[in-house]
This record gives sequence, C-alpha cells and structure tokens, in this order.
Amino acid sequence: MSITKHKEQRVGVFIDAQNLYHSAKNLYKAKVNFKQIMDDAVGDRALIRAIAYVITTESGEESTFFEALEKLGIEAKTKDLQIFFGGAKKADWDVGLAIDAVKMAPKLDTIIIVSGDGDFIPLVEYLQMNEGCQVEVVSFGRSSSSKLMEKADDFMDLDKEHSKYLMGYKGNRKRRVAKK
Repeated sequence: MSITKHKEQRVGVFIDAQNLYHSAKNLYKAKVNFKQIMDDAVGDRALIRAIAYVITTESGEESTFFEALEKLGIEAKTKDLQIFFGGAKKADWDVGLAIDAVKMAPKLDTIIIVSGDGDFIPLVEYLQMNEGCQVEVVSFGRSSSSKLMEKADDFMDLDKEHSKYLMGYKGNRKRRVAKK
C-alpha cells in the first residue's frame, strides 16, 4: 500500500511501552532502542507529540528509563502496577492510549501506534474513518496481531531489522573454539 509521508505532515506517536518491552525481551532477550524507532518511524515529518505509556513498580527501578525517554523528547505517562489479592498483576494502558489518540487526532495528520496489540484495531478504524488520520503501526511482527497489521495504513516490522531496533542483542554469533 502506498502512503504519503512529507515534511509538513503532523505526527503523533503513541507508545505501548509494555508491549514493546515484552516483545523484545521474549523474542530477542534484549531491550528496545526507542531512539532508532522514533527516528525511523517519524522520519523527516513534523513530530507534534510522542507519549510512552509506562507502568511504575514499588521499587522505582524504572526512573532511569523515564529519564532516557525524556531526553528523546518522549513524554512518559505513568500508572502504578496493580497487584490483586492472590498475587495477580495487571498493567494496562490501552484505554489511556486510545483516549489520548482520539483527543489529539484533530491536530494530527498521522498517528503512529507503537504496539502489536490487536485491542487497538477499533482505534485504528475510528481514527481512519472518523478523523481522517493516516494510521501507522510499529511493532515486532512476530508478536503482533495480523489483523492490526492489515488494518493499518502502514506497518513497520521491527523484526525485519531487529538488531537495529534493539540494545544488548547478542544475535546468533558463532562461538569461537580455541585451537589446542
């Protein structure tokens, strides 16, 4: 599918940080390179706002991650990790991300959703049909909803050049055996 990307295009980026974190960890045992993703997803278009939806824990160990996002020009919206009786945990920002995208849509030409979560399909459809926005999805294809990829106007598959979008990725390096 051919889509338009030009310098005057106003872009908003909405990052489901948990989705990307878990995909990178489970698929590649590595961390996400948000700078590279932002650079390639936005390109030379006009970035209006970038928001990462993140979960905080009691330990507060994620504070350096929040600082790194801020240095990249990405606003971090935080929510506490919910721990239920019995130990079940919940960390979900889907509704918050969706509401922000809908509220900002009138000021944007393109909305980039950085997540492979199929729960965002109704959001993609709404933004396209009701707001006239071009909607692009960025995620690891192997852990993404095929229907979400299909509905998006453009899909950037981070798996295709995964080492570019990861930090700490070791890859399939062959072990060197010392000769005796």
